[in-house]
Amino acid sequence: PTTPLHSSMPGCSGIHSARNDRRSYYLKLLICRTIIIYLCVLFAMRLMGKRQLGELQPEELVSTILISNLASISIESEEVPITSSLIPLFLIAALELLGSVLSFRSQKFFNLMSGRPKTVILDGQIDQNALRTLRLTTADLMEALRGKNIFDPRDVSYAVVETNGSLSAALRPEKETATLADLQLKVE
Repeated sequence: PTTPLHSSMPGCSGIHSARNDRRSYYLKLLICRTIIIYLCVLFAMRLMGKRQLGELQPEELVSTILISNLASISIESEEVPITSSLIPLFLIAALELLGSVLSFRSQKFFNLMSGRPKTVILDGQIDQNALRTLRLTTADLMEALRGKNIFDPRDVSYAVVETNGSLSAALRPEKETATLADLQLKVE
C-alpha cells in the first residue's frame, strides 16, 4: 500500500489533526447552538400562544418573522454570542405578550393593532369602496367565496373580511340548505 506523500513529511499530520479538531469543534458548537436556539424559539412561541399561520394577526406575523430571523443569525454566525439573539428573542416575546394583555383590556388598542373586520358584501351587493380600502379585487373576493362554496355574491346576506384576512359569509335565508327543523320533520 502506498502512503500519501504529505503524511511522511515532518509536521504535516499535526496540521491535519488540528484542522480536523477545529472542524469537529465548530460542528459541535453549531449543533449545540441550533438545539439551544430551537428550544428557546419553541418556548417563546408557546409562551406567545401562536395559532396557525393563516390566523395570525399582523403583529403576530411580524413577531414570528423577527424571531425566525434572529434564530437563523444566531445559528449561522458562530462569532455572534448566543445571548445576542436570545435577549431580543425574549424581548419580542415579552412585547407580544404585553400587546396581547393590552389588546384584551383595551378595545381601542386592539383595534389599533389588529384593525377591524370590514363588511364587503351586504344584501348581495359588493361594496367596492370596502374592497379598495382592503386592496382586494373582485376576483380575490370571488375566489374567497368559492372557497366557501358560494358562487354568486347575490346569494350572500353579508360577507366580512376578518382582521386575520379570512372571509366570513352568511347566505340569504332563502339560499340556505334546508334542515330537518325547517321541514318540521322528526328523526326517529
